[in-house]
Amino acid sequence: MSGAAEAGVVFPATADGRRSTAALGRSVVGDALRPVDRAGALAAEQETNWRAGYLVHFRRLVEAGLTSREAAVSIAAAGLESLHGRMRVVLPGQGETGLDHLRTAPAGRTLAAVEVAGTAEPERELSLPYSGRRLRRDDLLRQLDAWVDRGVVEPSCAEAVRAVAAHPEWLALPDHTVTVLGAGAEMGPLTALLRWGARVAAIDLPRPQVWERVLDTARRGAGTLLVPTGHGAGGDGRGLSRSAGADLITEVPAVAEWIPGLPGTPVLGNYVYADGATNVRVSMAVDALTTRLQGARPDTALAFLATPTDVFAVPAEAVEHSVRAYAGRSRTAKLLGRPLRTLSAGRLLRRAYVPGADPGISDSLVPQQGPNYALAKRLQRWRAVVARDAGTTVSMNVAPPTRTRSVVKNRALAAAYAGAHRFGVEVFEPATANVLMAALLVHDLHTGGGPAHPHPWEDEAYAAAHGGLWRTAYAPRSALGLAAVLGYGGART
Repeated sequence: MSGAAEAGVVFPATADGRRSTAALGRSVVGDALRPVDRAGALAAEQETNWRAGYLVHFRRLVEAGLTSREAAVSIAAAGLESLHGRMRVVLPGQGETGLDHLRTAPAGRTLAAVEVAGTAEPERELSLPYSGRRLRRDDLLRQLDAWVDRGVVEPSCAEAVRAVAAHPEWLALPDHTVTVLGAGAEMGPLTALLRWGARVAAIDLPRPQVWERVLDTARRGAGTLLVPTGHGAGGDGRGLSRSAGADLITEVPAVAEWIPGLPGTPVLGNYVYADGATNVRVSMAVDALTTRLQGARPDTALAFLATPTDVFAVPAEAVEHSVRAYAGRSRTAKLLGRPLRTLSAGRLLRRAYVPGADPGISDSLVPQQGPNYALAKRLQRWRAVVARDAGTTVSMNVAPPTRTRSVVKNRALAAAYAGAHRFGVEVFEPATANVLMAALLVHDLHTGGGPAHPHPWEDEAYAAAHGGLWRTAYAPRSALGLAAVLGYGGART
Protein backbone atom coordinates (compact mmCIF):
# COMPACT_ATOMS: atom_id res chain seq x y z
CA MET A 1 0.00 0.00 0.00
CA SER A 2 1.14 3.55 -0.55
CA GLY A 3 1.13 6.07 2.26
CA ALA A 4 2.69 9.26 0.92
CA ALA A 5 -0.07 11.48 2.30
CA GLU A 6 -0.52 9.68 5.61
CA ALA A 7 0.04 11.45 8.91
CA GLY A 8 0.39 10.23 12.46
CA VAL A 9 1.29 6.59 13.07
CA VAL A 10 2.32 4.95 9.79
CA PHE A 11 3.88 1.75 8.53
CA PRO A 12 7.61 1.80 7.77
CA ALA A 13 8.68 2.28 4.16
CA THR A 14 10.44 -0.55 2.36
CA ALA A 15 13.43 -0.07 0.03
CA ASP A 16 11.14 0.82 -2.88
CA GLY A 17 9.35 3.49 -0.83
CA ARG A 18 6.12 1.53 -0.32
CA ARG A 19 4.58 1.10 3.13
CA SER A 20 4.04 -2.64 3.04
CA THR A 21 1.78 -4.21 5.65
CA ALA A 22 2.92 -7.70 4.64
CA ALA A 23 6.59 -6.83 5.09
CA LEU A 24 5.87 -5.49 8.57
CA GLY A 25 3.79 -8.54 9.54
CA ARG A 26 6.47 -11.02 8.45
CA SER A 27 9.20 -9.10 10.26
CA VAL A 28 7.28 -8.62 13.51
CA VAL A 29 6.18 -12.25 13.77
CA GLY A 30 9.76 -13.33 13.00
CA ASP A 31 11.13 -11.02 15.67
CA ALA A 32 8.58 -12.24 18.21
CA LEU A 33 9.42 -15.91 17.61
CA ARG A 34 13.20 -15.55 17.45
CA PRO A 35 13.93 -15.65 21.22
CA VAL A 36 12.31 -19.10 21.59
CA ASP A 37 11.81 -20.56 18.09
CA ARG A 38 14.44 -19.65 15.52
CA ALA A 39 13.07 -22.08 12.94
CA GLY A 40 9.60 -20.57 13.30
CA ALA A 41 11.05 -17.08 12.97
CA LEU A 42 12.80 -18.01 9.73
CA ALA A 43 9.64 -19.62 8.34
CA ALA A 44 7.62 -16.45 9.04
CA GLU A 45 10.23 -14.16 7.50
CA GLN A 46 10.40 -16.29 4.35
CA GLU A 47 6.63 -16.62 3.86
CA THR A 48 6.07 -15.54 0.26
CA ASN A 49 2.28 -15.23 0.42
CA TRP A 50 1.61 -13.47 3.72
CA ARG A 51 -2.03 -12.69 2.91
CA ALA A 52 -2.88 -16.39 2.67
CA GLY A 53 -0.04 -17.93 4.67
CA TYR A 54 -0.11 -15.92 7.91
CA LEU A 55 -2.42 -18.38 9.67
CA VAL A 56 0.20 -20.99 10.51
CA HIS A 57 2.64 -18.40 11.83
CA PHE A 58 0.12 -16.79 14.18
CA ARG A 59 -0.67 -20.26 15.52
CA ARG A 60 3.02 -20.88 16.05
CA LEU A 61 3.26 -17.73 18.18
CA VAL A 62 0.95 -19.43 20.68
CA GLU A 63 2.45 -22.92 20.45
CA ALA A 64 6.02 -21.70 20.90
CA GLY A 65 5.06 -19.89 24.09
CA LEU A 66 3.61 -22.96 25.80
CA THR A 67 6.98 -24.36 26.89
CA SER A 68 7.19 -21.95 29.85
CA ARG A 69 5.91 -18.70 31.28
CA GLU A 70 9.24 -17.11 30.34
CA ALA A 71 8.83 -18.19 26.72
CA ALA A 72 5.36 -16.65 26.46
CA VAL A 73 6.47 -13.38 28.04
CA SER A 74 9.56 -13.28 25.80
CA ILE A 75 7.45 -13.65 22.65
CA ALA A 76 5.10 -10.87 23.77
CA ALA A 77 7.93 -8.53 24.75
CA ALA A 78 9.86 -9.18 21.53
CA GLY A 79 6.75 -8.62 19.40
CA LEU A 80 6.03 -5.30 21.07
CA GLU A 81 9.66 -4.22 20.84
CA SER A 82 9.66 -5.02 17.13
CA LEU A 83 6.47 -3.06 16.50
CA HIS A 84 7.69 -0.02 18.43
CA GLY A 85 11.05 -0.20 16.70
CA ARG A 86 9.63 -0.54 13.18
CA MET A 87 6.48 1.60 13.10
CA ARG A 88 6.92 5.28 12.33
CA VAL A 89 5.15 8.54 13.07
CA VAL A 90 4.67 11.65 10.94
CA LEU A 91 4.00 14.77 13.02
CA PRO A 92 3.20 18.24 11.63
CA GLY A 93 6.37 20.24 11.00
CA GLN A 94 8.61 17.42 12.24
CA GLY A 95 8.69 14.98 9.35
CA GLU A 96 8.91 11.23 9.86
CA THR A 97 10.54 9.73 12.93
CA GLY A 98 10.42 6.66 15.15
CA LEU A 99 7.28 5.74 17.04
CA ASP A 100 9.00 6.15 20.41
CA HIS A 101 9.05 9.89 19.73
CA LEU A 102 5.45 9.82 20.95
CA ARG A 103 6.65 9.08 24.47
CA THR A 104 7.73 12.70 24.89
CA ALA A 105 6.28 14.64 21.93
CA PRO A 106 4.38 17.78 22.98
CA ALA A 107 0.67 18.01 22.31
CA GLY A 108 -0.46 19.84 19.20
CA ARG A 109 -3.44 21.18 21.14
CA THR A 110 -4.73 21.15 24.70
CA LEU A 111 -7.87 19.20 25.47
CA ALA A 112 -10.35 20.20 28.16
CA ALA A 113 -12.88 17.92 29.83
CA VAL A 114 -16.56 18.76 29.51
CA GLU A 115 -18.76 16.88 31.98
CA VAL A 116 -22.10 15.46 30.85
CA ALA A 117 -24.27 14.06 33.65
CA GLY A 118 -26.90 11.40 33.14
CA THR A 119 -30.52 11.96 34.13
CA ALA A 120 -31.53 8.42 35.13
CA GLU A 121 -31.22 6.51 38.38
CA PRO A 122 -28.34 4.02 38.36
CA GLU A 123 -29.21 0.36 37.94
CA ARG A 124 -28.57 -1.36 41.24
CA GLU A 125 -28.54 -4.94 40.07
CA LEU A 126 -26.91 -6.75 37.17
CA SER A 127 -29.31 -7.55 34.34
CA LEU A 128 -28.54 -9.00 30.93
CA PRO A 129 -30.61 -8.40 27.76
CA TYR A 130 -31.10 -11.74 26.03
CA SER A 131 -33.62 -13.01 23.46
CA GLY A 132 -36.00 -10.12 24.03
CA ARG A 133 -35.92 -10.41 27.81
CA ARG A 134 -33.97 -8.78 30.64
CA LEU A 135 -32.43 -11.53 32.75
CA ARG A 136 -32.04 -10.81 36.46
CA ARG A 137 -31.31 -12.78 39.62
CA ASP A 138 -32.35 -16.45 39.22
CA ASP A 139 -33.09 -16.09 35.50
CA LEU A 140 -29.58 -14.75 34.95
CA LEU A 141 -28.00 -17.53 36.99
CA ARG A 142 -29.95 -20.18 35.08
CA GLN A 143 -28.82 -18.73 31.76
CA LEU A 144 -25.19 -18.79 32.91
CA ASP A 145 -25.60 -22.44 33.90
CA ALA A 146 -27.14 -23.23 30.51
CA TRP A 147 -24.25 -21.59 28.67
CA VAL A 148 -21.74 -23.57 30.72
CA ASP A 149 -23.59 -26.84 30.08
CA ARG A 150 -23.64 -26.17 26.32
CA GLY A 151 -19.99 -25.10 26.24
CA VAL A 152 -20.78 -21.51 25.19
CA VAL A 153 -18.71 -19.92 27.98
CA GLU A 154 -16.04 -21.25 30.29
CA PRO A 155 -17.18 -22.09 33.84
CA SER A 156 -14.88 -19.34 35.16
CA CYS A 157 -16.80 -16.81 33.06
CA ALA A 158 -20.06 -17.78 34.73
CA GLU A 159 -18.39 -17.65 38.16
CA ALA A 160 -17.11 -14.11 37.51
CA VAL A 161 -20.52 -12.87 36.37
CA ARG A 162 -22.16 -14.51 39.39
CA ALA A 163 -19.73 -12.63 41.63
CA VAL A 164 -20.75 -9.31 40.05
CA ALA A 165 -24.43 -10.19 40.42
CA ALA A 166 -23.80 -10.90 44.10
CA HIS A 167 -22.02 -7.54 44.55
CA PRO A 168 -24.14 -4.95 42.72
CA GLU A 169 -22.27 -2.18 44.55
CA TRP A 170 -19.35 -2.98 42.25
CA LEU A 171 -21.23 -1.85 39.12
CA ALA A 172 -20.65 1.89 39.50
CA LEU A 173 -16.87 1.38 39.80
CA PRO A 174 -16.44 3.92 42.61
CA ASP A 175 -13.16 5.86 42.62
CA HIS A 176 -12.36 4.87 39.00
CA THR A 177 -12.49 6.69 35.69
CA VAL A 178 -12.72 4.33 32.73
CA THR A 179 -11.35 5.85 29.54
CA VAL A 180 -13.13 4.12 26.67
CA LEU A 181 -11.02 4.36 23.52
CA GLY A 182 -13.43 3.81 20.66
CA ALA A 183 -16.40 5.13 22.63
CA GLY A 184 -18.82 4.54 19.78
CA ALA A 185 -17.85 0.88 19.30
CA GLU A 186 -20.68 -1.66 19.43
CA MET A 187 -18.68 -3.98 21.68
CA GLY A 188 -17.50 -1.27 24.07
CA PRO A 189 -18.74 -0.96 27.68
CA LEU A 190 -19.75 2.71 27.54
CA THR A 191 -23.53 2.22 27.58
CA ALA A 192 -23.51 -0.37 30.37
CA LEU A 193 -21.08 1.58 32.55
CA LEU A 194 -23.13 4.76 32.25
CA ARG A 195 -26.33 2.88 33.10
CA TRP A 196 -24.60 1.59 36.23
CA GLY A 197 -23.56 5.10 37.30
CA ALA A 198 -19.83 4.93 36.52
CA ARG A 199 -17.55 7.79 35.51
CA VAL A 200 -16.41 7.35 31.90
CA ALA A 201 -14.04 9.36 29.73
CA ALA A 202 -14.83 8.92 26.05
CA ILE A 203 -12.37 9.04 23.16
CA ASP A 204 -13.47 8.69 19.56
CA LEU A 205 -12.89 10.40 16.25
CA PRO A 206 -14.08 14.03 15.95
CA ARG A 207 -17.19 13.11 13.98
CA PRO A 208 -20.43 14.86 15.01
CA GLN A 209 -22.62 11.86 14.18
CA VAL A 210 -20.59 9.64 16.52
CA TRP A 211 -20.68 12.18 19.34
CA GLU A 212 -24.38 12.88 18.99
CA ARG A 213 -24.98 9.20 19.68
CA VAL A 214 -22.46 9.05 22.55
CA LEU A 215 -23.83 12.20 24.19
CA ASP A 216 -27.40 10.94 23.90
CA THR A 217 -26.32 7.71 25.60
CA ALA A 218 -24.71 9.72 28.40
CA ARG A 219 -27.77 11.88 29.02
CA ARG A 220 -30.06 8.85 29.16
CA GLY A 221 -27.68 7.08 31.53
CA ALA A 222 -26.95 7.50 35.22
CA GLY A 223 -23.22 8.09 35.20
CA THR A 224 -20.89 10.92 34.29
CA LEU A 225 -19.31 11.26 30.85
CA LEU A 226 -16.09 13.26 30.43
CA VAL A 227 -15.73 14.55 26.89
CA PRO A 228 -12.45 15.83 25.39
CA THR A 229 -12.76 19.08 23.51
CA GLY A 230 -10.65 22.10 22.61
CA HIS A 231 -10.57 24.99 25.08
CA GLY A 232 -13.56 27.29 24.79
CA ALA A 233 -15.75 24.65 23.16
CA GLY A 234 -17.92 23.71 26.10
CA GLY A 235 -21.62 23.21 26.57
CA ASP A 236 -23.61 20.04 26.12
CA GLY A 237 -25.66 20.93 23.07
CA ARG A 238 -24.95 20.40 19.38
CA GLY A 239 -21.85 22.57 19.72
CA LEU A 240 -20.23 19.89 21.86
CA SER A 241 -20.85 17.14 19.32
CA ARG A 242 -19.09 19.28 16.70
CA SER A 243 -16.05 20.05 18.87
CA ALA A 244 -15.61 16.78 20.77
CA GLY A 245 -13.16 14.01 20.05
CA ALA A 246 -9.59 13.29 19.06
CA ASP A 247 -7.94 11.20 16.36
CA LEU A 248 -5.66 8.72 18.13
CA ILE A 249 -3.58 8.07 15.02
CA THR A 250 -2.47 11.71 14.90
CA GLU A 251 -3.09 12.99 18.45
CA VAL A 252 -1.48 10.60 20.93
CA PRO A 253 0.35 13.43 22.78
CA ALA A 254 -2.85 15.47 23.31
CA VAL A 255 -4.78 12.49 24.63
CA ALA A 256 -1.81 11.38 26.75
CA GLU A 257 -1.70 14.78 28.46
CA TRP A 258 -5.49 14.87 28.97
CA ILE A 259 -6.08 11.52 30.70
CA PRO A 260 -3.72 11.89 33.71
CA GLY A 261 -5.59 14.99 34.88
CA LEU A 262 -8.93 13.17 35.15
CA PRO A 263 -10.19 12.21 38.62
CA GLY A 264 -9.98 8.75 40.14
CA THR A 265 -7.88 5.69 39.44
CA PRO A 266 -7.42 5.52 35.65
CA VAL A 267 -8.54 2.56 33.57
CA LEU A 268 -7.49 2.60 29.91
CA GLY A 269 -9.95 0.54 27.87
CA ASN A 270 -8.99 -0.33 24.30
CA TYR A 271 -12.06 -0.89 22.10
CA VAL A 272 -10.80 0.69 18.87
CA TYR A 273 -11.40 -0.86 15.48
CA ALA A 274 -10.80 0.17 11.89
CA ASP A 275 -10.78 -1.63 8.57
CA GLY A 276 -7.63 -3.09 7.02
CA ALA A 277 -4.22 -1.59 7.65
CA THR A 278 -5.71 1.32 9.59
CA ASN A 279 -6.55 -1.16 12.35
CA VAL A 280 -2.84 -1.77 12.95
CA ARG A 281 -2.09 1.96 12.87
CA VAL A 282 -4.73 2.88 15.44
CA SER A 283 -3.85 -0.12 17.62
CA MET A 284 -0.22 0.95 17.63
CA ALA A 285 -1.25 4.50 18.47
CA VAL A 286 -3.15 3.11 21.45
CA ASP A 287 -0.11 1.10 22.52
CA ALA A 288 2.08 4.21 22.31
CA LEU A 289 -0.52 6.03 24.40
CA THR A 290 -0.50 3.13 26.88
CA THR A 291 3.25 3.22 27.45
CA ARG A 292 3.24 7.01 27.85
CA LEU A 293 0.30 6.92 30.27
CA GLN A 294 1.90 4.17 32.34
CA GLY A 295 4.88 6.46 32.80
CA ALA A 296 2.69 9.32 34.00
CA ARG A 297 0.24 7.20 36.02
CA PRO A 298 1.77 3.84 37.04
CA ASP A 299 -1.51 2.93 38.77
CA THR A 300 -3.33 2.76 35.41
CA ALA A 301 -5.27 -0.46 34.84
CA LEU A 302 -5.59 -1.78 31.29
CA ALA A 303 -8.66 -3.31 29.65
CA PHE A 304 -9.05 -5.14 26.33
CA LEU A 305 -11.43 -7.47 24.54
CA ALA A 306 -9.81 -10.45 22.86
CA THR A 307 -11.42 -11.58 19.63
CA PRO A 308 -12.74 -15.17 19.64
CA THR A 309 -11.45 -15.60 16.06
CA ASP A 310 -7.83 -16.11 17.08
CA VAL A 311 -5.60 -18.91 18.37
CA PHE A 312 -5.74 -19.80 22.06
CA ALA A 313 -4.46 -22.53 24.32
CA VAL A 314 -7.48 -24.00 26.11
CA PRO A 315 -7.86 -26.13 29.25
CA ALA A 316 -8.19 -29.90 29.27
CA GLU A 317 -11.86 -29.58 30.27
CA ALA A 318 -12.61 -27.77 26.99
CA VAL A 319 -10.80 -30.50 25.04
CA GLU A 320 -12.80 -33.21 26.83
CA HIS A 321 -16.08 -31.40 26.08
CA SER A 322 -15.16 -31.22 22.39
CA VAL A 323 -14.12 -34.87 22.28
CA ARG A 324 -17.49 -35.89 23.77
CA ALA A 325 -19.29 -33.71 21.22
CA TYR A 326 -17.35 -35.34 18.38
CA ALA A 327 -18.12 -38.84 19.66
CA GLY A 328 -21.78 -37.99 20.16
CA ARG A 329 -22.46 -36.36 16.79
CA SER A 330 -25.47 -37.61 14.88
CA ARG A 331 -25.45 -40.66 12.62
CA THR A 332 -25.98 -38.39 9.60
CA ALA A 333 -23.01 -36.23 10.59
CA LYS A 334 -20.85 -39.34 10.92
CA LEU A 335 -21.95 -40.66 7.52
CA LEU A 336 -21.32 -37.35 5.76
CA GLY A 337 -18.13 -36.47 7.59
CA ARG A 338 -15.83 -39.09 6.07
CA PRO A 339 -16.57 -38.37 2.38
CA LEU A 340 -16.44 -34.62 3.00
CA ARG A 341 -13.02 -34.94 4.61
CA THR A 342 -11.83 -37.16 1.77
CA LEU A 343 -13.11 -34.87 -0.99
CA SER A 344 -11.62 -31.80 0.72
CA ALA A 345 -8.23 -33.41 1.37
CA GLY A 346 -8.91 -33.26 5.10
CA ARG A 347 -9.88 -29.60 5.23
CA LEU A 348 -13.57 -30.08 6.14
CA LEU A 349 -15.01 -31.29 9.44
CA ARG A 350 -11.75 -32.14 11.17
CA ARG A 351 -12.03 -32.95 14.85
CA ALA A 352 -10.96 -30.02 16.96
CA TYR A 353 -8.36 -31.67 19.22
CA VAL A 354 -6.29 -34.76 19.77
CA PRO A 355 -8.02 -36.47 22.72
CA GLY A 356 -6.19 -35.89 25.98
CA ALA A 357 -4.44 -32.68 24.86
CA ASP A 358 -3.62 -30.46 27.85
CA PRO A 359 -3.70 -27.70 26.92
CA GLY A 360 -5.39 -27.96 23.56
CA ILE A 361 -4.98 -25.44 20.76
CA SER A 362 -8.17 -23.79 19.52
CA ASP A 363 -7.43 -22.23 16.14
CA SER A 364 -10.35 -20.03 15.15
CA LEU A 365 -8.50 -17.62 12.88
CA VAL A 366 -10.73 -16.57 9.98
CA PRO A 367 -8.84 -16.00 6.70
CA GLN A 368 -11.37 -13.39 5.55
CA GLN A 369 -10.40 -11.10 8.44
CA GLY A 370 -6.82 -10.97 7.19
CA PRO A 371 -3.34 -10.60 8.69
CA ASN A 372 -3.74 -6.93 9.66
CA TYR A 373 -6.69 -7.75 11.89
CA ALA A 374 -4.76 -10.65 13.41
CA LEU A 375 -1.72 -8.46 14.11
CA ALA A 376 -3.79 -5.65 15.64
CA LYS A 377 -5.50 -8.05 18.02
CA ARG A 378 -2.32 -9.98 18.80
CA LEU A 379 -0.40 -6.87 19.83
CA GLN A 380 -3.14 -6.20 22.39
CA ARG A 381 -2.66 -9.68 23.82
CA TRP A 382 1.08 -9.09 23.94
CA ARG A 383 0.58 -5.84 25.85
CA ALA A 384 -1.70 -7.60 28.30
CA VAL A 385 0.90 -10.34 28.91
CA VAL A 386 3.78 -7.91 29.42
CA ALA A 387 1.75 -5.54 31.61
CA ARG A 388 0.37 -8.32 33.80
CA ASP A 389 3.87 -9.76 34.19
CA ALA A 390 5.01 -6.34 35.44
CA GLY A 391 2.26 -6.22 38.07
CA THR A 392 -0.32 -4.06 36.28
CA THR A 393 -4.02 -4.80 36.77
CA VAL A 394 -5.21 -6.13 33.41
CA SER A 395 -8.68 -7.06 32.24
CA MET A 396 -8.51 -9.04 29.01
CA ASN A 397 -11.39 -11.37 28.29
CA VAL A 398 -12.28 -13.38 25.20
CA ALA A 399 -15.54 -11.98 23.81
CA PRO A 400 -18.15 -14.11 22.04
CA PRO A 401 -18.71 -14.03 18.30
CA THR A 402 -21.14 -11.16 17.87
CA ARG A 403 -23.29 -9.78 15.06
CA THR A 404 -21.62 -6.38 14.94
CA ARG A 405 -21.87 -4.16 11.87
CA SER A 406 -18.19 -4.76 11.07
CA VAL A 407 -18.82 -8.52 10.91
CA VAL A 408 -22.14 -8.75 9.10
CA LYS A 409 -21.08 -6.36 6.33
CA ASN A 410 -18.85 -9.24 5.16
CA ARG A 411 -21.34 -11.55 3.46
CA ALA A 412 -19.27 -14.69 3.97
CA LEU A 413 -18.86 -14.06 7.69
CA ALA A 414 -22.51 -13.07 8.07
CA ALA A 415 -23.55 -16.36 6.45
CA ALA A 416 -21.12 -18.37 8.60
CA TYR A 417 -22.49 -16.72 11.74
CA ALA A 418 -26.05 -17.47 10.64
CA GLY A 419 -25.19 -21.16 10.31
CA ALA A 420 -22.87 -21.44 13.31
CA HIS A 421 -25.56 -22.80 15.66
CA ARG A 422 -25.60 -26.04 13.67
CA PHE A 423 -22.09 -26.67 14.98
CA GLY A 424 -22.74 -25.77 18.61
CA VAL A 425 -21.61 -22.15 18.38
CA GLU A 426 -23.81 -19.35 19.68
CA VAL A 427 -23.43 -15.97 18.01
CA PHE A 428 -24.45 -13.14 20.34
CA GLU A 429 -26.34 -9.95 19.68
CA PRO A 430 -24.30 -6.81 20.50
CA ALA A 431 -26.67 -5.77 23.30
CA THR A 432 -26.01 -9.04 25.13
CA ALA A 433 -22.29 -9.27 24.40
CA ASN A 434 -21.35 -5.77 25.51
CA VAL A 435 -23.18 -6.02 28.87
CA LEU A 436 -21.65 -9.44 29.51
CA MET A 437 -18.15 -8.15 28.77
CA ALA A 438 -18.73 -4.98 30.82
CA ALA A 439 -19.65 -7.19 33.78
CA LEU A 440 -16.38 -9.09 33.36
CA LEU A 441 -14.50 -5.78 33.30
CA VAL A 442 -16.17 -4.78 36.57
CA HIS A 443 -15.20 -8.13 38.07
CA ASP A 444 -11.58 -7.76 37.04
CA LEU A 445 -11.24 -4.22 38.37
CA HIS A 446 -12.58 -5.32 41.77
CA THR A 447 -10.38 -8.44 41.95
CA GLY A 448 -7.03 -7.08 40.78
CA GLY A 449 -7.42 -8.58 37.32
CA GLY A 450 -8.80 -11.90 38.51
CA PRO A 451 -6.86 -14.84 39.94
CA ALA A 452 -3.14 -15.22 39.21
CA HIS A 453 -2.13 -18.17 37.03
CA PRO A 454 1.22 -19.86 36.46
CA HIS A 455 1.19 -19.29 32.68
CA PRO A 456 -0.17 -16.47 30.48
CA TRP A 457 -2.30 -18.88 28.43
CA GLU A 458 -4.28 -19.61 31.59
CA ASP A 459 -4.84 -15.88 32.15
CA GLU A 460 -6.26 -15.64 28.63
CA ALA A 461 -8.47 -18.71 29.09
CA TYR A 462 -9.92 -17.45 32.37
CA ALA A 463 -13.52 -16.18 32.04
CA ALA A 464 -13.55 -16.70 28.27
CA ALA A 465 -16.95 -16.21 26.62
CA HIS A 466 -15.99 -17.79 23.28
CA GLY A 467 -19.50 -18.69 22.17
CA GLY A 468 -18.65 -22.40 21.89
CA LEU A 469 -15.69 -22.11 19.51
CA TRP A 470 -13.39 -23.77 22.06
CA ARG A 471 -15.73 -26.69 22.76
CA THR A 472 -17.30 -27.48 19.40
CA ALA A 473 -16.71 -30.93 17.93
CA TYR A 474 -14.94 -29.63 14.83
CA ALA A 475 -11.94 -27.39 14.27
CA PRO A 476 -13.75 -24.08 13.66
CA ARG A 477 -12.12 -23.25 10.34
CA SER A 478 -12.95 -26.72 9.00
CA ALA A 479 -16.66 -26.06 9.59
CA LEU A 480 -16.71 -22.38 8.55
CA GLY A 481 -17.51 -22.99 4.88
CA LEU A 482 -20.33 -25.42 5.64
CA ALA A 483 -21.75 -23.06 8.25
CA ALA A 484 -21.79 -20.32 5.61
CA VAL A 485 -23.61 -22.56 3.11
CA LEU A 486 -26.18 -23.60 5.71
CA GLY A 487 -26.63 -20.04 6.97
CA TYR A 488 -26.63 -18.18 3.67
CA GLY A 489 -30.40 -17.83 3.51
CA GLY A 490 -30.62 -16.45 7.04
CA ALA A 491 -27.62 -14.13 6.90
CA ARG A 492 -28.17 -10.45 7.66
CA THR A 493 -26.42 -8.13 5.26
